[in-house]
Amino acid sequence: MRLPMSLSEIGPRVSAGAFILNSGLGKRAADEQTAESLQNFAAGTYPFVKKLPPQQFVKLLAYTEIGIGAALLAPIVPTAVAGAILTVFSGGLLGLYLNTPGMRKPGSLAPTPEGLALAKDVWLLGIGVGLLTYGTVEREPRQVRRAAKTLARANKRAVRAARRRS
Repeated sequence: MRLPMSLSEIGPRVSAGAFILNSGLGKRAADEQTAESLQNFAAGTYPFVKKLPPQQFVKLLAYTEIGIGAALLAPIVPTAVAGAILTVFSGGLLGLYLNTPGMRKPGSLAPTPEGLALAKDVWLLGIGVGLLTYGTVEREPRQVRRAAKTLARANKRAVRAARRRS
C-alpha cells in the first residue's frame, strides 16, 4: 500500500503544521487586550485589518492558523496545495517583518532583537516553497507518468484481445 505522501514530506509538514496549529489554538481564547495588540501590530503593515473588531480579527486569525495547520497535517491534502497555502501564509508573516519599523537593523535584512520572532518565520517560507516545488515538479508528474504507463499497458492488452477476436 502506498502512503498518500512520501516519507520526505512528513517531517516538514508535521513540524510546520503542528507549530501553526498550536499557534491558532492558543489564539482562540485571546482576551481583548491581546486581540487589540495583535490587530494593531498587523494593521501597521496590513491596514485593512483595522476594519474588523479586534475580537473578530483574532478569531479569524486563530481559525485561519488552525485550518492551515490542519491542511499541512492531513495526508489527503496534496503536497502542492499544502505548499502553496504555507507559502502564502509565511509570505504574509515575512511582510510583517519587512514592513514593520524596528524589526530590522537599519539598512539590513538582519533582525533586531524585537524582529527575531518574525524573522525566524523564514523557515516556514522555505518549507512552503519546498513542498510547492516537490508537489508540482517532482511528485505529481511521477504520478501522471505512472498512470500513463498503466493506461498504456491496459491499452496494449485491449489491442491484443481485439486481435485475438478478429
